[in-house]
Amino acid sequence: MLTCLKVLLTSATESMITVEPPQENGVIQSTQGLYSSTSPPASDDEPFSTYFEEKVPIPEDVTQMFSFRKLWAFTGPGFLMSIAYLDPGNIESDLQSGAKAGFKLLWVLLGATIIGLLLQRLAARLGVVTGMHLAEVCNRQYPTVPRIILWLMVELAIIGSDMQEVIGCAIAFNLLSMGRIPLWGGVLITIIDTFVFLFLDKYGLRKLEAFFGFLITIMAVSFGYEYVMVRPDQGELLKGMFLPYCENCDSAQMEQAVGIVGAVIMPHNIYLHSALVKSRQIDRGNKKEVKEANKYYFIESTIALFISFLINVFVVAVFAEAFYDKTNIEVNAKCNASGSPHTDLFPLDNSTLQVDIFKGGVVLGCFFGPAALYIWAIGILAAGQSSTMTGTYSGQFVMEGFLNLRWSRFARVLLTRSIAIFPTLLVAIFQDVQHLTGMNDFLNVLQSMQLPFALIPILTFTSLTSIMDDFANGLVWKIGGGVVILVVCAINMYFVVVYVTSLNSVALYVLVALLCIAYLSFVCYLAWQCLIALGVSCLDVSCLGNRVSNNCHAVFIEEQPAYDT
Repeated sequence: MLTCLKVLLTSATESMITVEPPQENGVIQSTQGLYSSTSPPASDDEPFSTYFEEKVPIPEDVTQMFSFRKLWAFTGPGFLMSIAYLDPGNIESDLQSGAKAGFKLLWVLLGATIIGLLLQRLAARLGVVTGMHLAEVCNRQYPTVPRIILWLMVELAIIGSDMQEVIGCAIAFNLLSMGRIPLWGGVLITIIDTFVFLFLDKYGLRKLEAFFGFLITIMAVSFGYEYVMVRPDQGELLKGMFLPYCENCDSAQMEQAVGIVGAVIMPHNIYLHSALVKSRQIDRGNKKEVKEANKYYFIESTIALFISFLINVFVVAVFAEAFYDKTNIEVNAKCNASGSPHTDLFPLDNSTLQVDIFKGGVVLGCFFGPAALYIWAIGILAAGQSSTMTGTYSGQFVMEGFLNLRWSRFARVLLTRSIAIFPTLLVAIFQDVQHLTGMNDFLNVLQSMQLPFALIPILTFTSLTSIMDDFANGLVWKIGGGVVILVVCAINMYFVVVYVTSLNSVALYVLVALLCIAYLSFVCYLAWQCLIALGVSCLDVSCLGNRVSNNCHAVFIEEQPAYDT
């Protein structure tokens, strides 16, 4: 592990020394645009072997405006992206939403999914138009220090997400074995099978995508079975989904609403999706092909996120119908009557039932029989395994893009896995299942704090005509995207504040205050660059002496580099 880190730092240092272009006022200067319609920035030869060893050809003999053959050829990246909306962290947020607020917060889940779709559209367009994913563009556009800080922040988000996914797999193995497989054993199994599954693309990219589709199908069938068994009230479900109101909701339910947004919109998924779309054969010099690819990717992403939304609704509805307003003593009595060995999880008091992934499976087994518990565990295992694999891909793309690494495939997978698995394994060895699932709140906060480091760059770069050419964001997308990102970041910052204030420690408050100063300073830097890209020229310090120029923001917009790394 130490050797790997040493090589990593050496490689990163060499990259910083050899590729840094001239800068002025914190903005990279160059006379060559990163992207133009006549000279695509990247050829079909990819510098790295991860995921792109083969490219899926797109049918060319279809002339109609819409073709199911072409849609099928583009199908794959959107479904891999949608797995992040179905990871164990999302499933836990769903079941807690149902148990705490019933059907009342389904409209929040719907809104968060729609916002997620719009953000994924930006990510896909960046990858299609430029032929580079977000991490690669960040590497070329930001100066050295911001670039390294940005990489570290995104790595933290990936580690937090990966820990949730591995924890989910370990809990699933524990439930399926009736406790015979300890949590640390489940973590080790997840390490091994992830390595095996990640090399499936050696047998063909479409086979790998089909395997992910199979895992999504398992989730749909598993959680759909629970939905049919519980038979939720369809009227209340539709009311909760389309009526944006939370009647008689207290602070706990409002915090849960904020948690839903934080769980659904994940920063590393923006980086992942911008990379996955590179797996299709697209002539980026042909604007018609680029426009067509954007259209089909958006349709595919819409279908994929619609399916993931339905699966999330299944989970919310099951716990809303069966366990909303249930008390611990009621669940204890039911589990005791069913002979469950986990009766001690529910104290003999009248406090409201608190559930997580582990307790969720237990209460389903108590109320609906052992089959419900095992099927729940299978669904969680599919969710954890699939999201662990896509999380590993995210880590590889981010490292390769930010640090320009050219390691062997095995070395990249080993390092990416080790960074996330090692802390999870330590926690699994020294903590029990209650403490392990209790980490989810902290990990959700960690990922919420990293959201600006994906959302601000993606809006910045998709708004630059030098990068996106004719496909740059229009005025509506610039304003709408800016407002959406501002709202999402504000919601997640509220979630962070609520969590921190619950710690009740003066020392932690002081530490958090110091970290917040550094954190907000960097966010403000990214926002400053983004506003310049959006056309707020008065913020460009290089133009303070030349206010009469209508194009004074062109330093950032029109003169971004396309230097070789």
